[in-house]
Amino acid sequence: MHPLRRWWHDSAGGLPATFWYLWAGLLINRAGAFAMLFLPLYLAEARGASAALAGAVVGAYGAGGAVGVLLGGVLADRWGRRATLLAAHLATAGLMVGLAFSRHLAAIAALAALVGVVHSMPSPAFVAAIVDVVPEHRRSRAFNLQFWAFNLGMAVASLLAGLLAEASFLALFLVDAGATLTAAVVIWWKVPETLARTRAARSPDGHRTARTGGARRPRQPGLHTALTDRTFLVFVGLTFVLAVLTMQTSTIMPLAMRADGLGPSAYGTVVALGGALIVLGQLFVPRLVDRYRKGVVLAASTTLLALGFGALAFAGTLPAYLAAAVVWTAGSMLAAPPNAQINADLAPPELRARYQSVFYLAFPAASFVAPALGGLSLQHLGDLHWLIVGALGLLAAGGHLLAGPPRERHVAVLRNGEGQPLARAAAGAGSPPATN
Repeated sequence: MHPLRRWWHDSAGGLPATFWYLWAGLLINRAGAFAMLFLPLYLAEARGASAALAGAVVGAYGAGGAVGVLLGGVLADRWGRRATLLAAHLATAGLMVGLAFSRHLAAIAALAALVGVVHSMPSPAFVAAIVDVVPEHRRSRAFNLQFWAFNLGMAVASLLAGLLAEASFLALFLVDAGATLTAAVVIWWKVPETLARTRAARSPDGHRTARTGGARRPRQPGLHTALTDRTFLVFVGLTFVLAVLTMQTSTIMPLAMRADGLGPSAYGTVVALGGALIVLGQLFVPRLVDRYRKGVVLAASTTLLALGFGALAFAGTLPAYLAAAVVWTAGSMLAAPPNAQINADLAPPELRARYQSVFYLAFPAASFVAPALGGLSLQHLGDLHWLIVGALGLLAAGGHLLAGPPRERHVAVLRNGEGQPLARAAAGAGSPPATN
């Protein structure tokens, strides 16, 4: 086989059509979903909000996301993946139109919180649907392509949004709403329901069971199973730190650049550079990292994120911001495949969307913590804020090195059919004995 064809087969081959329609919907959504990315600048420039107040309003978006991601996980396991995706996209489009014409900060904060809810709902449904339809041996590639689509869309969005923000903030919200509606049409037209339905049955002793393909198993536990799985929660905690670091790009960095005299177009250029690097290089990442243990890869990626954001303490010009962006973008690229794969490895099939929702809870939580605390930190500590962010990242890198081996042993036990979380929950045995 020709080397180029082999590379393409290794990177994107063997994936079902439904995955590609999900991928296309995500790409369309991201290409137009830039309104919330520029919300801090909108609040500061168009509404006269201080850095702390802008951070608090953006934090309301993150708080709404914490609710939305859990709601999305529960609904995706109950309603189905497709229904959840459609409801969330349609609601998002309507709320974006409302934000476009709102003038009072209180109304903007309330709408931002609601947008946070519906923006976060699709995440567990998207990933659960991908895991539903993609064979296990191809999932790492699928997750890598999902991350690639997300950032390809963001690169396009950032370039357009930087220009639109200087001309009209109103256009940001309306284009976002239009792109969200387009993504909803793609999902409605081409994506079938992927959730395997179960038939309720009763065992001889009268207890309800679920029957799938003729096999009888205990009735599916709820969200509490994921929330009491200690191995999984340690992994989620480390992911939360990674999310706090990456959220600096969309929450605090634009305010720092504004303080350095750099406008929206400069910020759009920095974000677009990161997206462009991912678009050009992300497809090569799986072959680069597959030979290493996932915990080691995550430690290396978090270290790069820490160094990149820590370097902003000494940045004051656009070239300096661009150089730092290269470093933290490399960290994000390395983190994507192992992060998603570990999450899929730890999730029982019966609770796939619920586990995804708890995992994705790290990101709206970071969307609240990063701007709410970061706005105050930047306002009162200045460049010291970035050194604190860097130190936090280095601590998380050490956490990944410590957590990796116990987690690998735990996953090996699950794959051997011993100590399954559902069986333990049904037997009242509680959470896994090992930490991540």
